[in-house]
Amino acid sequence: MLTSSTGSSSDALGNVLDTSSSKGLSASGRNTALFDPESAYRMMSVINYDEVSYKAQFSEMSQMKSWLSEMQQDAQSLGGISLTSSDDSIRASLQTFTDQYNAWVKRFDADMQSGSLLADTQAAQVSRYELEQSVENMFNGASDGLHGLRDLGLTIDPYSNLATLDSTRLDAVLASNKQGVVDTVQQFSANFAKSAELLNSDGNFIPKRLNNLSRAIAYIEDNKSSLQAEFGLGDAAKPSGLVAQALAAYQQMSGKTDSSH
Repeated sequence: MLTSSTGSSSDALGNVLDTSSSKGLSASGRNTALFDPESAYRMMSVINYDEVSYKAQFSEMSQMKSWLSEMQQDAQSLGGISLTSSDDSIRASLQTFTDQYNAWVKRFDADMQSGSLLADTQAAQVSRYELEQSVENMFNGASDGLHGLRDLGLTIDPYSNLATLDSTRLDAVLASNKQGVVDTVQQFSANFAKSAELLNSDGNFIPKRLNNLSRAIAYIEDNKSSLQAEFGLGDAAKPSGLVAQALAAYQQMSGKTDSSH
């Protein structure tokens, strides 16, 4: 995993740098003065890969942070529903939120797949899980005899993770218990917005992950020349697909050109 490799690589590199000195690199980019230049070269290859991966992750996690802020606002807007709201307006508001929620899921779904950019990133996985649990919370509307948004027809498919709104079911509840619908939606609005806010709060999952990535990136950038002189150039990282796209977004965001690939 990327997180563990950062810490172990940093410690090992720091120890070796303290006890050895560079004698120059061969034409193949290896330091032949070392006892095992090939192992050192492979370690530098890993660092080159990690640098690209960390930057791509930083870009995607920054995007997730932004999307969470938008989801917080989307949920808060549902709190404006009241008994004076028309059935059409309530239906439209819930459908809009459903569409917004699905856009969030689709935006990061590929990143979350096994072996992909954020598959092993706890901050990303927890964020998706927490928001899904908030949508499926059965206690919203309990005082009105309802069991969350599912009783209003808004459910999440366990395979696609996408939400759907059954307007026929919603209309039936609006006809029989409009006060319950309003209370359920208002409670959900407040709880979902709070969940999104907490995930983005200082010291919590996403800001903490971004901070760790930022420090790892800075460490590699600040020490890369000395690391390469000591251990060899390593194979250049060759990002493709989602990683290449996220890396390009990172370079645009940071205003830098990448020299690691």
